Amino acid sequence: MDKILFLILNQQSVDFTFYFNGKSAPLLIFFLHGLMFSVLLLRKGMIQQRASHRWLSLLLFLYSMYLAPYMLGYAGWYSNGTTRDILFFVPFMQVLLIGPVIYFYTQSLLNINFTLKRKDFIHFLPAILYMMYSLVVFVTDKLVLDEYYFYADGRDKDLSTWYQVCGFISMVYYLIMSLRYYGNYKKLVFDKVSFAESILFKWIQNFMFAFLIILILRGVFFFTNDVWKEFGGQFWHYISFSFVFYYISINGYANAVRVSTLADMYDTEIDVFKEVEIEQNETETSTEEKDIEKWKNEILELMHTKRIFENPKLTLSDLSRELEVTTKTISTVVNSGFDMNFNDFINHHRIEALKEKIQNNEHRQSTLLGLAYDCGFNSKATFNRAFKKNTGLSPKEYVDSL
Repeated sequence: MDKILFLILNQQSVDFTFYFNGKSAPLLIFFLHGLMFSVLLLRKGMIQQRASHRWLSLLLFLYSMYLAPYMLGYAGWYSNGTTRDILFFVPFMQVLLIGPVIYFYTQSLLNINFTLKRKDFIHFLPAILYMMYSLVVFVTDKLVLDEYYFYADGRDKDLSTWYQVCGFISMVYYLIMSLRYYGNYKKLVFDKVSFAESILFKWIQNFMFAFLIILILRGVFFFTNDVWKEFGGQFWHYISFSFVFYYISINGYANAVRVSTLADMYDTEIDVFKEVEIEQNETETSTEEKDIEKWKNEILELMHTKRIFENPKLTLSDLSRELEVTTKTISTVVNSGFDMNFNDFINHHRIEALKEKIQNNEHRQSTLLGLAYDCGFNSKATFNRAFKKNTGLSPKEYVDSL
């Protein structure tokens, strides 16, 4: 009797052995790191109530799951009945969900007030349909027929060429959408605030470049690998993907920490989008050429008397309040009358003020950077770029030329 019971228990035991080798072990390391950073970002997002942290957490989780079938497959799970069923019927690879998550991460990073609207949920429809398809496959093969019908070919549906191609197209589409959103944001901040370069987010540029590298790698390996359809022939794609994924994890978390320590960053982001709200609520008025000349003189007078450009967080609405005129009028005058965007216009006056201080030899009693801060600049990098753009020389070269 004891012998029979032992055989029954042994028959029902499940082998979850993970076989470490040159392929499964490296992918396991990247998989675990991705999950770790996902949890850290989720925790930070919940504590600080910041949506961008939560979106990046979800992206890293999806990337980790993207590695799972290959990591577990190289570890021998496709050769065991029970673990093979787990890989078959659990939709680890949500390639139709990665693109929308990247798109909404971009929006939440650039706009702290971003929230999903009802119309945004259509972006998740393809992923939902695939989840429903996966559920139908599971119910049919395991609960109704109790045999492989959909899986008669013995190939994981997550790895199907049609599904991977659809995922690739989806990710390309959402990368383009994210780039367009960032382009619009970049134009917005240059037109509305005087501290544009400090809120252009170097990280979002690097992030989208890393995502582009992932797509390029995917395309290159797909079209150049003769044995792409073979499971073992895709290892180099996934290990390459893992390194880029690792870069996104580390630098994405580092950016989250950096942004969290800059409390004034929140006010900066809110102000930028308030500028748009203010302008959208204003009554449309035409600004004729004679009015442009009038307001040009008013603005220049304000620059010289009140030196309003010394405010490092000066915005278009600040200037409109000073002159008691709409932001649309100020924007039209600056763009048409001075042939500059608002950011460049204010920086121009900051540079002119700095040059005046240099002419008065104030740079001998203070550093150039200190004088730049007095004139309204809020960072060394912004000051150097603006000075070079305005004069064609670096600050030091300009001083030496005198």
